[in-house]
This record gives sequence, C-alpha cells and structure tokens, in this order.
Amino acid sequence: MRGYKIFSGTANPAFSKKISHYLSLPLSEATIKRFSDGEISVQIGESVRGKDIFIIQPTCAPANVNLMELLILTDALKRSSASSITAVVPYFGYARQDRKAAPRVPITAKLVANMMQTAGIDRVVTIDLHAGQIQGFFDIPVDNLYGSIIFNDHIKNKNLKNPIIASPDIGGVARARSVAKALNLDIVIVDKRREKANESEVMNVIGDVAGKDVILVDDMIDTGGTIVKAAKVFKERGATSVMACCTHAVLSGKAYENLADSALDELVVTDTIPLREENEKIKVLSVAPIFGEVIRRVYHNESVNSLFD
Repeated sequence: MRGYKIFSGTANPAFSKKISHYLSLPLSEATIKRFSDGEISVQIGESVRGKDIFIIQPTCAPANVNLMELLILTDALKRSSASSITAVVPYFGYARQDRKAAPRVPITAKLVANMMQTAGIDRVVTIDLHAGQIQGFFDIPVDNLYGSIIFNDHIKNKNLKNPIIASPDIGGVARARSVAKALNLDIVIVDKRREKANESEVMNVIGDVAGKDVILVDDMIDTGGTIVKAAKVFKERGATSVMACCTHAVLSGKAYENLADSALDELVVTDTIPLREENEKIKVLSVAPIFGEVIRRVYHNESVNSLFD
C-alpha cells in the first residue's frame, strides 16, 4: 500500500488530535507561521512523495485565514509529490452563499470550490453542508457526512417523556424529518420571516407543542437569534422543555449572551468548530471518530455511505 499521512491546519488542532488518536497515527509535521504582515508561511517537515494525504482544516472564523491556510498547505503538499490530497473540512465556510439571492451578488461557495480544486485538492470530506447542492459545485468527489446519527443516540439517552422534533424554518424540514424518521417521532415546523442577515422573526408554529419536549434540529447555530426566538415561542405554546441540536457551533456576535438569557434548556453541538468559551447550556459531542473512520475507509477504497445505514 502507498501509505497515508494526516496533516492539521491551525483552525482546530484539538479536533485533528482526536482523529489522530482514533487512527493510531501521529499527525505529520508541518510548520505554519505568520509573517508580520499576516501572510502565511508553510513548510512540510517530512517526505510525502507518493503518499495519500489528508488535511484536517475547518474553514471557520477567521474564514479567510483558515481557507487560505488550507490552500497553501495543499500547494506545498502538491509540490512535494503527494499522490493524492483529501481536504477534511468539518465546517465548510461560505456555504451560506450558495446562490444569487439578490441582484449583482456572488456565489461564493462556488468560488471556494474552484479555488480548492485549482490548489490541487482531489477530494473533500465534510459534514452537514448548509446546502447539499454545493457538492455539485465541485468536479471532484465530495463526501457530505450526516451529523444526525450522533444526535440520535444523545436524544435516545435523554429518555424524554414526550419528545417531538422541530425544524426552525421551512428550509430545514428535510433535515428534521430525517431525524424524526430515525427516532419514530412527530415533527413541528417554525414558520419565520428573516428581515436581514443574522436576524429573524418567528411568525408561527405549525403543529402542537403543548406538554412536549421539543428538540430543534439544524445544521448550524450562528448568532442564535432563530433558535432563541423559536425556544421562546415553544415555551409560550406550552412546551415542557426545549433542546436544540446543531452540528456547527458558529456562535458569532452576541451568541453566548443570547443563549444565556434564552428559554433554551440545552444546546447540543459537535466539535467541528472550537468553542470560544464554555457555557453551562452547551454540550459538545465529538464527530472526530466518524471522520477518522471515513478517512480509513477512503484510503482503503471502502464504502462511506454504509457507515450511515
């Protein structure tokens, strides 16, 4: 076998170490520095000739820096004669800019896809893309993993008396329905109107939540506006408890303050993005073992999809 190596960027080194531990394979050596003007310098510290390479680097905040670091790492490895390069991107930044939502705006997710391919990336592994169609922006294989399987076990272990799944908006119904089907639960939907970016107004709840333990399911939580307002409405409609399960903890702006003052009882997230601070309402579940197993399967040309069957 050709052998494979895993490298880590600086975006989430703790996550990379967990994958390294799962695979019983040490992270390979790469020196990543910043010049005084902010430019990124990369030097690969060992031979990668003929090896299959996996770079672990979410493009979370600061998105531009982490994306550029991924591209420069890729270029360095490509020029060092790596056989193949797989970008393991637990959180895919710019995924919310996936279409022309207004006149004269870019489709930045497509631009990022072009940049990654041009740099020399041969495959992308990510989890819970904000928009599934982004896979079609690439002309290389893209494995979009499902974070819901880790939430399913957590929800079962809670032993809630009267659980029901909720989608925080119309666009997330398919995701919520998938979780509801796996757990054999009913579903309710929040109908909202977004006035401007990062602000939303909950308008109506489609379904009955009185006396229910509501479980909100979404791919990410940013400022927390949508989740917080939804939790408030559910409690006003008679919900016993409200828990949110969101794969990506973006948590920008005043998100932590919003959560602390909210009616939300618990927020369950994964470790695709490192938390800026601890919060008693936030529980973190690790998806590193899932990524580690996918890396192993990709290298050995085994089925990835069967992992989620």
